[in-house]
Amino acid sequence: MPKKLRSTSSFSLSFLDIMSCGLGAAVLIFLLLKHVTDAPTTVEEKQVMAEISLLEEEIKEGEKTLVRIRNTISDVSYETVTAQGLARKIQEDIDKLKSQIEEINPDSDFDVPGLRSKIARLEAQKEALEKTIPTGNKAYEFTGEGQRQYLTGIPLNGENVLILLDASASMLDETIVNIVRRRNMSDRLKKEAPKWQRTQAIGQWLVANLPLSSDIQVWLFNTEISAADGNELNAWYEATNRADLTRLVQGINKAVPANGTNLAHVFSAAMEMRPRPDNIYLVTDGLPTIGDNSARSGSITGVERYRLFWKAVDKLLPGVRVNTFLLPLEGDPYAAGSYWGLALSTRGSLVTPAADWP
Repeated sequence: MPKKLRSTSSFSLSFLDIMSCGLGAAVLIFLLLKHVTDAPTTVEEKQVMAEISLLEEEIKEGEKTLVRIRNTISDVSYETVTAQGLARKIQEDIDKLKSQIEEINPDSDFDVPGLRSKIARLEAQKEALEKTIPTGNKAYEFTGEGQRQYLTGIPLNGENVLILLDASASMLDETIVNIVRRRNMSDRLKKEAPKWQRTQAIGQWLVANLPLSSDIQVWLFNTEISAADGNELNAWYEATNRADLTRLVQGINKAVPANGTNLAHVFSAAMEMRPRPDNIYLVTDGLPTIGDNSARSGSITGVERYRLFWKAVDKLLPGVRVNTFLLPLEGDPYAAGSYWGLALSTRGSLVTPAADWP
C-alpha cells in the first residue's frame, strides 16, 4: 500500500519561537528607549533637571510674593482714598471760612485774626495730607484678564458720570437662537452667560477707572430702570468713597438680564437727575425694542428699532455727552451706524471693544 502523505503547517513550533523572540526584542528595545528618555544618564542632563526644579520653586515663591504685594497695594489704595477724602473736606472748610471773612463787617468785633489763623492751620493740614497721596490710585480696583487696562477712543472724565448697563435679555448671547435658549434657563445660568459677564466687567472697569474728582451713579435698565445699589435713582456717589462704589459693583453682579430694551425711558429719567449728568457711558448691544409709553410683543423690524432709537435720542438735552460701548448682536444692522450718529451729535464716542477686553 502507498504511504499517506503527512500534512504540513507553516505555523510550526520553530516559527512560533521566532515570533516570540522578535516580540520580546521589540519590548526590550521599547523599555530601553523609554528608560533613556525618562532618566537623565549624563551629568549635563542631571544638572539641567536640577535647574528646572530650582526654577519651579522660585516660580512658586514668586506667586506667593505677588499675592502679598497685591494685598499691600489694596491696603495702600484704601489709605490713599481716605486721605483724599479728608483733603477734600478740609478744602471745603477753608472755602467756607474764607467766605465768612468776606462777609464780615470791618467795624464789627468779630475775631477775624482768629479765623485767618484757623485757615492757615487747615491749609497746612491739607498740604501735609496731599504729600502723602501718591498719584494714580483708585477707590475701587479692577483688573481685567491678562492685565488689560487699555482703552482707545473714549475719554474717561466728567463731574457727574452716569453709567447705563443694558440688562435686557439680548445681553445673554450674541445670536438670536442662543438668546431664546438662555432666556428660559435659571437665573444662576443667566448670570453665568459669557456676554453678560463681559457686560458686568465693563461696568466694573468704568467704576474703577473714572477720575477721583467725579460723582458716579450706575443704572441697570431694560423695560424698567433700577439703581445698581437698589437705592434712589437720583443719588450721586463720590468716586473717593470706597464703600459706595463697592455697593454699586455688588449690585451689578447680582443683576439678571430679562425683557426688552426701552432706551427712551432711561434717557428721560437721566435728564431729570439733579444735578444733570454731563457724561453718560452706555453699555449695550443694539437698538431699543420698546418705545416710551408703549408695550410690544412679538418680533420687531430693524427699521422700527431705528425709529425708536432716534425718538429716544430726542429725549437728551444739550451738553450731555453719550459714550457707547457696543457689544455684538446678530440681526441688528442699523445699530453701529445709529450709535455712531449719536456720538457725533452729542460730541461723545463709540467703541466696539475687542473680544478679550476688559
